[in-house]
Amino acid sequence: MTYLSRIWLNPLRTGAQALLKNPQRMHAAALGGLSRQPVTERVLWRLETGEGLRGADRPHRAEVLVLTESTPSWEHLIEQAGWIHTDEPQVLVRDYQPLLDRLHTGREFRFRLRANTVSATRTPDNPSPAQKEHLAAPRPRGVRVGHRTAAHQTTWLTDRIDRWGFTLLTTADLDGPRNQPDGPGDTDEPAPALRLTARERLTFPKKAKNTEKTGRRVVLNTATFEGALRVTDPARARATLLHGVGPAKAYGCGLITLAPLHTEQAGR
Repeated sequence: MTYLSRIWLNPLRTGAQALLKNPQRMHAAALGGLSRQPVTERVLWRLETGEGLRGADRPHRAEVLVLTESTPSWEHLIEQAGWIHTDEPQVLVRDYQPLLDRLHTGREFRFRLRANTVSATRTPDNPSPAQKEHLAAPRPRGVRVGHRTAAHQTTWLTDRIDRWGFTLLTTADLDGPRNQPDGPGDTDEPAPALRLTARERLTFPKKAKNTEKTGRRVVLNTATFEGALRVTDPARARATLLHGVGPAKAYGCGLITLAPLHTEQAGR
């Protein structure tokens, strides 16, 4: 079984603020929701704030989505960072299998993804001392370099999405014939149905393993995408949803979530 959880957080609480500022702490909180310790299954999560939230109370809430293979329990997270005594539900846990079962060739969905947009290269523009040392080794592998511009981050996604079992829809697919070329001389191609909604550079300390000492600082260049896609390879698409994409999955990147593109699909 696989489960997708949505946990609402109270950003006014000190515990929530600590989680929101440090992805490593949020990752530990996500792993703490599983009874089998140490955790050996793949856990994906994504923090939602601002535009990623639904409703009019977005400035007063934050939420975290967590994808787990086993049934989770989130009481510890509500006690630490939520609304403890409220009557409103603080957690929503849903079976993920019905969505996986709907991943048929040609099926269309809206999607959302927060990704750490990096690529491997042997010729970085401004290599750090650590990268220079790595590249000086015999037969070195490429070093990871983060994409910082909107254009490069968008290209990062469009170059990879076919490998994930999907293809991007276009504005013509969404809006119909009025966006098609007017005639033989009109060669304008419809734009991809893709929007880069947020770009962020995260810097936070990483705690060294088995010690309370602070280790190296982690720097992530993240991009949040929204758009519309079509399933082209159901098996790859399911693997993509279950295992995530790109690096930094422990830090809240790589989880792709889908929603029905057409209202008539919602009940199927």
